[in-house]
Amino acid sequence: MNRRSLLKGGFLAGLGLPFIGLQDVVASPYTGAKKAKNIIMMVSDGMSIGTLNMADLYANRTFGKSSKWLGLYRDNKAVRALMDTASASSMVTDSAAASSSWGGGMRVRNGSLNVGMKGEKPQPILQKFKESGKKVGCVTTVPITHATPAGFCINIDNRGGQDIIAEMYLGLKFDVMMGGGHKYFGEKRAGGNLIPKYLTQGYKVAENRTEMMALDKSKPVLGLFAEDGMPYEVDHQHDAELMKSTPTLAEMTMKAIELMKDNKNGFALQVEGGKVDWAAHSNDLSGLIFDQLAFDEAVGKVIEFAEKDGETLVIITTDHGNSNPGLFYADEANKKFDSLQNFKHSNTWLLGQLNQSFSEQKIIDLIKDNQGFVMKSDDVKSLLVHFKDIVPGQLYNESNLPFYEYGKILGKYTDVQWAGMNHTGDYVELTMFGPGSENLKPFVKNYELHNFMLKAAEMPESLMVKA
Repeated sequence: MNRRSLLKGGFLAGLGLPFIGLQDVVASPYTGAKKAKNIIMMVSDGMSIGTLNMADLYANRTFGKSSKWLGLYRDNKAVRALMDTASASSMVTDSAAASSSWGGGMRVRNGSLNVGMKGEKPQPILQKFKESGKKVGCVTTVPITHATPAGFCINIDNRGGQDIIAEMYLGLKFDVMMGGGHKYFGEKRAGGNLIPKYLTQGYKVAENRTEMMALDKSKPVLGLFAEDGMPYEVDHQHDAELMKSTPTLAEMTMKAIELMKDNKNGFALQVEGGKVDWAAHSNDLSGLIFDQLAFDEAVGKVIEFAEKDGETLVIITTDHGNSNPGLFYADEANKKFDSLQNFKHSNTWLLGQLNQSFSEQKIIDLIKDNQGFVMKSDDVKSLLVHFKDIVPGQLYNESNLPFYEYGKILGKYTDVQWAGMNHTGDYVELTMFGPGSENLKPFVKNYELHNFMLKAAEMPESLMVKA
């Protein structure tokens, strides 16, 4: 809400006029078509407010301009709200329950995808949009079978069954599914290779950037660009082979729009910056900031499309916070934060290169060459000790790397610190642009977005379970 709005409301009250609500006084930033022919929901998974803030600081200090997301606020182009992200089983949600609240219109327990506490199985929203004649799709930087895209698509009581989810997608015949997760579809899949079945059912399968760019809209599309999650953006930018072989989130998003935009009944697309969440779980600062900026690039492209199109509702949000990183006060905070501009690789990449038999100097050189700062001897010794303290089986840490210790050490050199390594119960940013955005209330619960999207598209609303 801007200062001018508050002043105008106060002026009317001072004149003794009846309060008629800000929406009656101040025009919505969007004044075009009333019906949303297209809906694009963009999710920066696991994005704490500190993540959004630091990405904007980085953009301003490095590129001399705001991030695209916060630029919408600065230019008064979008409507903004806070969203409660709880699940049916906890005030702190996981990604499966969070996406299910949007996809199914009800809160479910953590770990479940659109299966309620009493076994209810609401029809996921992309199935509804597909039945209404729209083209539908998901793009993500993590496996396409992961919790956030799956919550818009299917019903299954265990988010971990990604090989099963891959087979469930086959029967849905959605128009565009692109991201990582080749191992849940291809030869490494526990239940057998599904890709021949996808081809038999009329899909085009793309496995690299060149194949994706060549796709046309004659057939539904399955794009699989990594065995598991796609590479962190900071690693992608500094690897010529990855730049050539692997599309960015913005490229996948715009290709998906290109493939679906000419459908007479419109389209619905979910876009996820999934590795923002993985970086937060790993306290991986460069992984976090550069993937948030990659998501932001996709936001900018989508808003450009929506402004020209005039019939597209864009929803930008996150499913929950994660680890609550932030830039903390110190005498050299500016200089230390700006050192991020020297990072060529994520903590995940760097720790994966580090051999415990390396000499202290070799480790110092490795860090300087790839992250641009000189680590002190005591910190190197501490890091090596903590390789031995790792508990196997940690979330998103199959390689058993000392993420926590390295993130803590890195805080000395960047002044960015972390509150933990897991999801938080924070209320989160919810931003909208386009037809229907004028109806957004200042505070909503996550499951309310299901009917909000249906109403914006002038489709029948679901009977929601209140929570």
